[in-house]
Amino acid sequence: MHEIDQVRIDFHEGDLLALNFLLAFIMFGVALDLHLQDFRNILKAPGAALVGMASEYLLLPLLSLALVFVFRPPVSLGLGMMLIATCPGGNVSNFMVHLARGNTALSVSLTSVSTLAAVLITPLSFAFWSGFVPGSEEVFREVSVNPWKMVKSITILILIPVGLGMWFQGRFPDLTRRIKRGISRLSMLLFLGFIFIALYKNLGKMAEHLHWVFWIVAIHNGLSLLTGYTFARLFRLSEADARAIAIETGIQNTGLGLVLVFNFFSGLGGMAMILAWWGVWHLLSGFVLAWGWSRR
Repeated sequence: MHEIDQVRIDFHEGDLLALNFLLAFIMFGVALDLHLQDFRNILKAPGAALVGMASEYLLLPLLSLALVFVFRPPVSLGLGMMLIATCPGGNVSNFMVHLARGNTALSVSLTSVSTLAAVLITPLSFAFWSGFVPGSEEVFREVSVNPWKMVKSITILILIPVGLGMWFQGRFPDLTRRIKRGISRLSMLLFLGFIFIALYKNLGKMAEHLHWVFWIVAIHNGLSLLTGYTFARLFRLSEADARAIAIETGIQNTGLGLVLVFNFFSGLGGMAMILAWWGVWHLLSGFVLAWGWSRR
């Protein structure tokens, strides 16, 4: 195994508890923008949504696996790439799509479905795709990952706060309109702050491996955005739909991924580094892309 595969990120029980609460807070904020109508919209016009889901849950894992075979990164980085590919869409994607003049309604619908579907799709999809990563059997000999325990964990971390958030915005619509943007911004700042603190505390362990992570994430994320857009256009979807699907494919819920790394992989360094840096990078790439599209 490569040296980076032996690195474990120092993460105490209090840190993990804080990360779990932070993810729950993020998902509560996401749910303030979710409505039952979002799911009805998919049933009324499923075509674009099906293309978006296929892009996110089929093409993205295939692309990620192809990059693993091309780059041959250390196994922990490869597993991090596959975990990213099986996480649901990120909580800032809807705002990015709006900024990009894409189909915001489609983006919200895709976020809604992928967030709830993640309870089953993320653990089962990761269990399937990770088996193709060269060397993964060595990691799984040391770290036992039960997909059904992962389902239970994601159910608690996603379904409960999402359910509370949807109940809250249905019960207090006026208050929700006033606070939801602030909650979204606060959750993003808290998450970024958490990542920077975790990276800083472990900088000595990670410094010599950062070049791997930087280029892998930049290429992986860039191709994810391009794949989503190209796939949508191949199905002759509108420009607005293609922009939404591109952003939904390239913006992932890295908070959930990090929680899974520390809960089930003992803070495996390469996986944590990929998830943490993607959490920073996809904000930069997504907003730059959205800004560019907004001017066209």
